[in-house]
Order: sequence, then C-alpha cells, then structure tokens
Amino acid sequence: MELIRVINVEKQYKNGVTALYNLNLTIKKGEFVFVIGASGSGKSTLVKMMYREERPTKGQIIIGGINVAKLRNGKVYKLRRKLGVVFQDYKLLPKLNVYENVAFALECIGMHKSEIRTRVLKVLKLVGLKEKVKSYPDQLSGGEQQRVAIARAIVNDPKLLICDEPTGNLDPITSMEIMGVLDAVNKKLGTTIIMATHDRDIVNKMKKRVLLLDNGQLKNDYMEGAFNYESV
Repeated sequence: MELIRVINVEKQYKNGVTALYNLNLTIKKGEFVFVIGASGSGKSTLVKMMYREERPTKGQIIIGGINVAKLRNGKVYKLRRKLGVVFQDYKLLPKLNVYENVAFALECIGMHKSEIRTRVLKVLKLVGLKEKVKSYPDQLSGGEQQRVAIARAIVNDPKLLICDEPTGNLDPITSMEIMGVLDAVNKKLGTTIIMATHDRDIVNKMKKRVLLLDNGQLKNDYMEGAFNYESV
C-alpha cells in the first residue's frame, strides 16, 4: 500500500535557485529508501518538504492521505506527530537524561506515565541503550547520542521515519551500527524509512531502494538491491 506520493513537485527558492524540477515518485508502506546525489542535487530539499520544513513551489506531496504541501503552519504539528525525524546533529536536550529525552515528546501530548515508561523502555531496548537510561548526552558517544535520537523519533510509533544525513558526524564503524539499528526499526516495527545520505559505503552495503537525484531531477530509481555506486 502506498504511503507517499510526490506529484509534479518543483521547488524554487527566493534567490532564484531551483532545487527540484517536476519530481514524481511513490513510496510504499514498509519500504526503506535512500535518497542520494551530489551536493546541491536536491536531496535535503526533498526530505525537508516531507516533514514540512519547506514547501514546494508547485505540485503535491501526499503522506498518508495528507497533502503536506497545502498544510497550514498552524497544522504542521499534527503531521509531525505522525512521523519521526532524525538529524545529523542529534538535537538532544543536554539537561535531560536518556530516558527523559525520549519521554519528553510523549509528555508533551499528555500520555499517561505508565504508558510512557512502557514505550520508552521498549524503544531503548530496540536501539541498544537499555543500560544507559540515566546517562546524560555529554556522557555518551556520538553513536549513542544518535541512538537516543532514533529512539525519540520512533517512540510515538510513527508510520514514517525521515533521516537527514544521520551518520554524517560518525565514523564508518559507528555509521554501520546506526544502520543496523535503522534496519531493525524498519523490519521489526514495519516503519517506512527515507534516508538522505552521501555515504557511498552505507548505500552499497545496505542494498535498499535508491533514488538518485541529479541537478534537481530524479535521474534514476533503483529497486532494492539493484544499485551500486561503482555502476554510476
């Protein structure tokens, strides 16, 4: 079943730069999709439009039946509750411990404490941080901080997880560990994952569907296992 449909999308910034041209694609529920391309290819613009950080100049982006492109600013929070976002720089709250960082989003929507505890401990176990619940961000490695960020993004059981260069600050070994966590989220929870990345090794090793952008256009759409950087 289709989760995302992008229809005739264009994005032109106020400085006149066109980041995306006439983009069309569909993503099914449960897929794991990489978005790749050189700097300036439009990959970050695309993922930002999916969580409504940016609006398209033309076209539609429909996620779970919601036309994100037409969503008013006052309604964006409703979309954000239905999806998770993981960034390159973690964005953890430094004065909260691991448990509190993950629980914070659920507390904001008024969830009962017992339900919060159940959910938080479940996702911390999934990302491999069950023993770190009382640690603070400055006591964690970069990889551990990113695991907390992933746990926070999935604790509300979103259907879609958007990852914008999540391994950009990590070394190659830690990056592959994070990809193992994301793969487990995709397979065990059925979460659809869209990940923008420039990491060639990750894309080659993971063998997922790959959207290749070039100068704002979808140059190719490789189905699962069909892409290898050496062939581009």
